[in-house]
Amino acid sequence: MTATTNALHLDIPAGVPWIDFTREFDAPVAAVFEAHRDPEVVSQWLGPDGYRMEVHEWDFVSGGRYRYTHHSPDHGSFSFRGMFHTVRDGELAIQTFEFEGMPDEVAIEFLQFEDLGDGRTRLHGRSIGRTVEGRDAMVDSGMESGMAQGYDRLDQIIATS
Repeated sequence: MTATTNALHLDIPAGVPWIDFTREFDAPVAAVFEAHRDPEVVSQWLGPDGYRMEVHEWDFVSGGRYRYTHHSPDHGSFSFRGMFHTVRDGELAIQTFEFEGMPDEVAIEFLQFEDLGDGRTRLHGRSIGRTVEGRDAMVDSGMESGMAQGYDRLDQIIATS
């Protein structure tokens, strides 16, 4: 896979339960947003390299739910679920996020899709966890590399559509 020039930027401040990130894409907002809406496309890019994503439910609308399982190359399985609180086309998604292996550590996540002009998009995200310890466990799980790898795959998918 070709390396992207659009790096993932994370801000993980000490002592608070949130993470902020930004990632730019060489694609219009509509394409980036649709790649978050369509479960068939989501299953191709969300998560670390080498993992297979099984989508059990994906209703990317306000009040919708989702649940999916990542299957690792060593046959481990990791399931996640949540609700899409607010979805505004091409603009915003607010959702809950829970790794089923860490019940009670539900995060609320905000995704903002910014039109940069010239067919480019900046995705801004904030994930707010219940505790600093829960946030740190998510970071220590390899979240950053999994996010970066997934967004690199999303770049490739958008470029070929």
